[in-house]
Amino acid sequence: MNGKIVLVTGGARSGKSAFAEKYAAALGGPVAYIATAETLDAEMAARVALHRSRRPASWQTIEAPRAAPEALARAAESAEAILFDCITVYVANLLLDPAAPAIPAERHNRIAGEIAKLAAAARAAAATVVFVTNEVGAGIVPENALAREYRDLAGLANQQLAAVADEVYLVVSGIPVNIKQLAAKIPTV
Repeated sequence: MNGKIVLVTGGARSGKSAFAEKYAAALGGPVAYIATAETLDAEMAARVALHRSRRPASWQTIEAPRAAPEALARAAESAEAILFDCITVYVANLLLDPAAPAIPAERHNRIAGEIAKLAAAARAAAATVVFVTNEVGAGIVPENALAREYRDLAGLANQQLAAVADEVYLVVSGIPVNIKQLAAKIPTV
């Protein structure tokens, strides 16, 4: 059996993680939660604590700020649902990794390759994989090059995953909308 891929996106505090948690729980089997955040400051520690408080104690938690495809494959050995929270933090981790290439085009290729590996691991899993991500490009153009690069990489990663996802939900004000189901179908020539 090949895995089912679900992508849940939205803005900050849109309700996307809460929706993804409910989606994974509703599947009824064992759930693994792949956490990508590193608690490097008090604000991030508070965010991580909030997410932890919402998860049932029975869920397996795997911390994977890097090497996420391998973590996903491990999670799939015992879980029927895998919740990956989140893609945009994972992209930031890869972008800021001390081992990341110095040349932007090489960083882009590396990150696109890591997202492709992650999608392949999700498809190979005998589980439903729910990816959470953020829509970071809907606001103003960032003032500095690193922020613009991050915005672009996050948007490209979202497109990569949405293209292979079975379902894509946009969460706005706590309301999920299946946008892949509503997507325009462009005729092929």
